[in-house]
Amino acid sequence: MRIVNRGIDFLARCLNAICVKSKVLPHQPVADFQLDVTVPTFYIGRLNSRTDIAALAKVCRKLGLPDPTQEQELEGAELPRFIGIQNPPPLFGNKSRPSCALSQGKEIFDSLARAPEQKIQVVPVTILWGRNPGKEKPGLSTLISHSLTPSWFRKIFVVLFSGRDNLIRFSQPLDLAKLVEGRTDAEELPHKLVRVARVHFRRQKLAATGPKLPSREALFNSLLASPSIKKAIADEAKSKGLSQEEARQNALDLLDEIAANYSDAMVRVADRILTWLWNKLYNGIDVRYADQVRELTDKGHEIIYVPCHRSHMDYLLLTYVIYHQGLVPPHIAAGINLDFFPAGPIFRRSGAFFIRRSFSGNKLYSAVFKEYLSQLFIKGYSVKFYTEGGRSRTGHLLPPKTGMLAMTLQAMLRGIDRPISIVPVYIGYEHVMEINTYLKELAGDNKKNESVFGVFKAIKNLKNYGRGNLNFGTPINVNQFLNEHQPDWRDAIHPTDAQKPAWLGSQVSKLADEIMVNINSAAAVNSVNLLATILLTNDQFALSKVQLLEQMRFYLRMLEDAPLSEHVTLPEQSAEELLEHALTLNKFDVMNDQFGDIIAITEKERTLFNYYRNNVLHLFAVPSVVAQQLFKNHRITRSECKAQIKRLYPLFAKEWFLLELSDDYIDNILASFAEQGLIRADGEQLEVLKEGDNQATLEMLGKVVHHTLLRYALVIGLLSEDKKLSPSELEKESTAVAQRLGTLHGIKSPEFFDKKVLAAFIANLREEKLIEKCDDNTLVHSEALHIVNEDLHQLLPARIWQSISDTVAATR
Repeated sequence: MRIVNRGIDFLARCLNAICVKSKVLPHQPVADFQLDVTVPTFYIGRLNSRTDIAALAKVCRKLGLPDPTQEQELEGAELPRFIGIQNPPPLFGNKSRPSCALSQGKEIFDSLARAPEQKIQVVPVTILWGRNPGKEKPGLSTLISHSLTPSWFRKIFVVLFSGRDNLIRFSQPLDLAKLVEGRTDAEELPHKLVRVARVHFRRQKLAATGPKLPSREALFNSLLASPSIKKAIADEAKSKGLSQEEARQNALDLLDEIAANYSDAMVRVADRILTWLWNKLYNGIDVRYADQVRELTDKGHEIIYVPCHRSHMDYLLLTYVIYHQGLVPPHIAAGINLDFFPAGPIFRRSGAFFIRRSFSGNKLYSAVFKEYLSQLFIKGYSVKFYTEGGRSRTGHLLPPKTGMLAMTLQAMLRGIDRPISIVPVYIGYEHVMEINTYLKELAGDNKKNESVFGVFKAIKNLKNYGRGNLNFGTPINVNQFLNEHQPDWRDAIHPTDAQKPAWLGSQVSKLADEIMVNINSAAAVNSVNLLATILLTNDQFALSKVQLLEQMRFYLRMLEDAPLSEHVTLPEQSAEELLEHALTLNKFDVMNDQFGDIIAITEKERTLFNYYRNNVLHLFAVPSVVAQQLFKNHRITRSECKAQIKRLYPLFAKEWFLLELSDDYIDNILASFAEQGLIRADGEQLEVLKEGDNQATLEMLGKVVHHTLLRYALVIGLLSEDKKLSPSELEKESTAVAQRLGTLHGIKSPEFFDKKVLAAFIANLREEKLIEKCDDNTLVHSEALHIVNEDLHQLLPARIWQSISDTVAATR
C-alpha cells in the first residue's frame, strides 16, 4: 500500500509540475502572519487531495515553509503535516471515507495537554482550482469545475482545465489556546477544530467565488414573484390601462435591461486582457490596505465597495485588483450610458448591472431595481457603486448622491443575516485618459455619449500613463454605524420594506459623508500630483531643478511627519527618482542654461494639472494655512495659529471631506517645520528662521490653497457689502467676480469659476450658520463671518484684496 501511495504522490507531483500555476495570497505569509518555521507546523485544508497537497508543497518550498508532504514529529510521534477535513468521494457513489482529521486533531490537543507551554501552528490553507462559483442547477461544466467536491477521476479534469488558475490562500494560524479555553471535555476539542475549519473554508470559498449562480430565467421568475414587484406590476397595469401580462412583460424587459449576467469564463478572459493592458498603460499599480478587506471576508461580512470616480478606467482597475486579491469580482452599478455594443455585453458578463440616471416618475422601474439590488445582498454578492454618481471633472470628490446608499440600507432592513461593511476606495492616477474631455466640459461643452467609436479611439491612443494608486480606506461596519446613530433601527426591519423609516434620510446623509471622508483619508501622493502642487504656485509654472527637489523633499518629509490620517500613502522613491520618473511622462519642459536645469509644466498641460493637484489638495490645506501665517507674520503664538485655523477649517472640511481637526495634527505640522529648520518653536512662541530659503519655502507652501481662499474671499466680499442678495443672485454675482479675478490674476483652475463649486460653498456658509436666509429670500451674514473675513485679509496678499474690492464695487 505504501508503494501505491508513493506512486500516486509521484503522479500528483508530475501533474502539478506540468499543469499547475499557483497564485499565493498573501504574497508573504511568513512575514504577514509571523509564522515560526522552527516550531511544529500543521496545515489544515478542506479536501484531503493528493493534487492539493502537491500544489501546496510546491508553494511551501518557495516560501521556506515546512513541507506538507512530510510528517511532523510531535513528542516522539510522527504525524501527517496536512490535515484534510474531508476525503474526496469515490469514483462511483457519493459517500466519502471518514477523514483522519479528528484523530490528527486529538493527537495535537493531547500533546498540548501534556505540554501546555509548547507552541504548535495550525495554518488554514484554502486551495481553489479556478474561481467558478458553480450553478444552482449543475450542468455539463460541472465536470471541470471545482465548485463541487470532485472524485479523483474528475479532479484530473479539474487540474487539466483549471490548473493555471490555482489559488492558494494562507490564513492566520488558529489560536489553539482559545479553542482549549473553558473546555473540560478533551474529546470535544478535535470536533471543534473541524467545525471552525469548515466555517472558515465556507467563508473563504464564498469570498473568492461568490454564491452559486442561478439561471437568468430562474432569477427573473423569482424576482417577478416578489410581493413588491407584483404590487408594482398591478399599479402599472392600472395606471396605464395595460393587461397584467403586458405590465409583467414591461417588468421583465426592465429586469433584462438592469441585471448582470456574470460569467466566470468572461472574467478569466478579461483578467488576461487587463494584465496585458496594465503592463502597456502603467509602470505599476500600487495597492495598499487590501488586508482589511480580506479580514472582513474571513468574518463573513457582506462587502460593498464605494470608490471615488476619476475615470472609466476605475471600473476595470478596481475589479481587476479585487480579483487579484483572491476575492470575487463585485457586481458593479454602471450608468446606462455604458450599455452599448460591444462594451455593454462584456461589462454585463463581467458583473455590471445598469442603472438609469433618474428613477423619477417610473414606479415600476424603481420597484424592479430595488428588488434586484436587495436580492444581490440577500444572496451574498459583493457590490460596487460610485456614490459621487459620475466622474469628477475637477479632481475633487463630488458631493455624494445618496440613492444607491439609501437602497442599500433599505435592503438591510429586509433582514439580511450577515454584517454589511462598506469599503471606501481611493483611486489615483498620474494620467487620467479623459482629462482633455473634462476640461472641455468645464469650459461649457456638452458631455458626449459613450460609443463604440470612443472605445476604438481610446485603444488607438493607448500610451504610457505612469503609475496608478489604489488604497482601500477604513471600512465602515453599517450595522455598528446604525447601532451608534440609530439604536432602534432593527425595529424597522420588514421582509418587504413596505414603509421607509423616517430616520432613513438623515442617517444615509451621515453615512455618505463618512464614506467620502474615509476615501480622502486614504489619498495617495504620486509624482505628478506632488509636482503639480508645487509648480502651480509659481510664476510661469516653473522652478529650477535644485529648488524643485528641495521643495519636494520638504513636502514629503512634512507629509510623513504630520499625516492627515494613517491611511495616506506616500511614494517610496526619493525626490530625485520621482522627478526622473515624472519627466518620462512628457508633461514637463526641461530648459537648460549656464545656471542649470529649469523644470516647467508644458503649456498644454498647465490647466490640466489643476486636476491632479486637486486629488491631494486636501492634504495641504492646514499646512498651507500654517505656512502662510508664518510667512506673513514671521512671529506668532501657537494659540493664535490654532485659533485661526479652527475658524477656517470647517469650510475646508465640508468642501474636501476632511477628518475632525485635532490639536495634535497642527502640533505635528509645526514640529516638522521646526525639525526641518524652517522655524524656531519655543513653547508658545513660533518664529521663522531667516537663514537660507526658509521664507521662500514657506511662501510656496502658503500659496497652495490661495485659489481656494480667494474663492472664499470673493463670496464673503459680496456678502460684506450688505447688499440684499438672494442665494441665486449671490451665485450669479460670485461667478462673474470669479471670472474677472481669474482674468486679472491668470487663474487657470477650472473649479475656480465653477458655478456648482461656488453654490456648494454658499450652502456650506449657511450650514455653518455664517449666513442665514430671511423671509424675503435675501441673505444676511453673522458677526462670525466678519472674523473669517479678517482672517482672509491676513492671509491673502494686498493686491488680491484690491482686485476683489474694485470688482465688488463695480457690482453695486
